[in-house]
Amino acid sequence: MRRLRPVDALTMAFLLFLLALTIIFRDRLPGKGPLIALYSGLLAVQITLVFLKGKVPSLIPDLIFPAVYIVTVFDSLGALVHRINPEDIDPALIKADYLMFGGYPTLMAEGLSSPLLTDIMHLAYGTYYFIPIAYGIALKLKGREAEYQRSLFLIVLCFFLSFIGYILWPALGPRYRLEHLHAGELTGLYLTPYIRGLLDGLEGIKRDAFPSGHTAVALLVLVLSFRYAKGLFLALLPVVALLIFSTVYCRYHYAVDVLGGIGLTGLTLFLGERMYNLQQSKNQHGR
Repeated sequence: MRRLRPVDALTMAFLLFLLALTIIFRDRLPGKGPLIALYSGLLAVQITLVFLKGKVPSLIPDLIFPAVYIVTVFDSLGALVHRINPEDIDPALIKADYLMFGGYPTLMAEGLSSPLLTDIMHLAYGTYYFIPIAYGIALKLKGREAEYQRSLFLIVLCFFLSFIGYILWPALGPRYRLEHLHAGELTGLYLTPYIRGLLDGLEGIKRDAFPSGHTAVALLVLVLSFRYAKGLFLALLPVVALLIFSTVYCRYHYAVDVLGGIGLTGLTLFLGERMYNLQQSKNQHGR
């Protein structure tokens, strides 16, 4: 157990959860075989890395493998979510947006749109994939290993909680559900089609609108950088602000998804700190 970092225990528990889910709902999953193989393989790699602790470069368990399993698990949700829970909640999210804002925020944002702003917003949306990595590198360069391990646990937990949210509340998002109301596809000066095409290739069409993982993870990293890397916090603040606005502007999320993402950040911090401290305490006592 002393070899088992909190993030290792979290990853193993979540992979076991996905395995159990796949087995329970196997009659609904025509691709259950590849899913079982995928989750089992990731679990085997995680267990192997635990036993090889100190014998492999720390970059592998600290950065490379977490990035691989988060991206891989996210990609697998496309074959899992709608088979398990076929009822999309888009109508409820659309109604909530309308009740809160007196209209549809993605349509309201059209009044601000311009080709230049559209390029900027898509670029901001794409920074989501680099913000956690930049933060982790900053902590590593500062030699703040304890803060890095705590942050890694919290960020991974935030991703996992967002994945659970997609399973519980599947939603396509306004880009698809409100397409008939939009004046047309957003057009940029140059970057937009390339970034959109890249994102479509990476993310595909998944029911991953609520809660907004982009908002939750980016905001979490911002909070953690305020704690442990003040210089980076100042650099990330405008980037994260633009990213959060871009989720609605680019039509990937309803405004209520963003509110859900903010709530997810708070939930991650509340639960994560307690879970991390509990696992650390167990390790220290050799249990």
